[in-house]
Amino acid sequence: MNQAVRLRSRWRRNSRLARLGAKIGLAHAGTSARKVFASTQRREELSRAREIKTAQQVADELGNMKGALMKLGQMASYLDDGLPEPLRVALSQLQSQAPPMSVELVRQEVERELGAPIEKMFAAFDEEPIAAASIGQVHRAILRTPEGEKAVAVKVQYPGVAEAIDADIKTADLLGTLLAFGFKSLNPEEMVLEIKDRLREELDYVNEARNQQLFADFYEGHPFIHVPKVFHEYSTARILITELVSGHSFAEVLTWPQEERDRAGEAIFRFVFRSLYRFRAFNGDPHPGNYIFHRDGRVTFLDFGLIKHFTVEEMNMFQSMVTAAVLDHDMEKYRQVIEDAGMFQKDAPFTTEEAGDYFAHFYEPVRESRTMTWDTAYASSIVRHTFDRTSPIAQYATVPRSFVFIQRINLGLYALLGQLGSTGNFRRISEELWPMTNAAPSTPLGEQEAEWLAQRDYV
Repeated sequence: MNQAVRLRSRWRRNSRLARLGAKIGLAHAGTSARKVFASTQRREELSRAREIKTAQQVADELGNMKGALMKLGQMASYLDDGLPEPLRVALSQLQSQAPPMSVELVRQEVERELGAPIEKMFAAFDEEPIAAASIGQVHRAILRTPEGEKAVAVKVQYPGVAEAIDADIKTADLLGTLLAFGFKSLNPEEMVLEIKDRLREELDYVNEARNQQLFADFYEGHPFIHVPKVFHEYSTARILITELVSGHSFAEVLTWPQEERDRAGEAIFRFVFRSLYRFRAFNGDPHPGNYIFHRDGRVTFLDFGLIKHFTVEEMNMFQSMVTAAVLDHDMEKYRQVIEDAGMFQKDAPFTTEEAGDYFAHFYEPVRESRTMTWDTAYASSIVRHTFDRTSPIAQYATVPRSFVFIQRINLGLYALLGQLGSTGNFRRISEELWPMTNAAPSTPLGEQEAEWLAQRDYV
């Protein structure tokens, strides 16, 4: 296939993608607009009109490329400001949530998976979903258990979504086309493989329940990090039942006093890097919808379907990079580490100083001990720097498979902290979390966490 044919083929795929996203987005916007001026009864009718009635409708809604790509769009939504324009437009049009399943379809799916009528399993089951995502929706319920009735969240996977996503991710060229918008000089094969594996894992709610339990056990008794309890005996590959948690959304937190927003930002920062450095894992989906905030400073973390676990060798490599670039300011050593890691070509025709200047931008918040305030401009600059293929140095840089979700968690975290306007000395906080330093607490949250750690079997 010659270059002209490839370009026409790519243009057709991307045009199809844009039309799909625009069509769904306009339909959703139109319904939402009509609901503003409608009576309560009419709003209910409009909501019902958008319901998916059958499994075939779900398959149709999520098919035609939409399954995996919708998830990628959701994953990129909070990085919007810094993405290259073609990638931003393509992905932002895939962020629309699927219409909710009808009550009848939800009942059918729950009863088929659990093997019993809803009335037998639940004392109450709210027919209206409280949340919807790219692969399922969540309902409140009261679960009957031998220990008594429990308030729970029931996540129901859309029927047909597994097949839709599996069909999409088998087409590496399609995912590679999206990635190529931002990584024009790179071969995206490793990134595609990593994304494929993680998306397949997310479809298995048994795997998600296992992941969530690992985090719940790790953070048991933590003073400000909470992971909901999992009801394993009532969960299946397509139904996940967990403790129901009430609180405040990320949008509500943005209206709180800055002191509370700083505390929320620090709690998320500590969760991300405590999990990474001490647990060798992290939640790979740092999305605002995955957090529930509480006025006492606690944060509840949700959605553990997209978890990345790291080996000891991979963590040693990450720690070596931080030690060289941040603690020792040894750029010769840093260059050697990133070359060995496959991030930077060994024959790249640049001085170590030039390479150091390029990569130093990623470490800016922790390179010095200082109080800083995150803003959206800095978060966007990190995204632009990551996707800047115009830099001569960038042509010799790549993203190895083990770094794909590390980069994603950093970009997502920075975007969230920027929206919160979080202020603090993140170098000192990081020194508490890095195994290489293990510094004394530097904030009230650090003191609470240190007391919790002292009661654990590890430090």
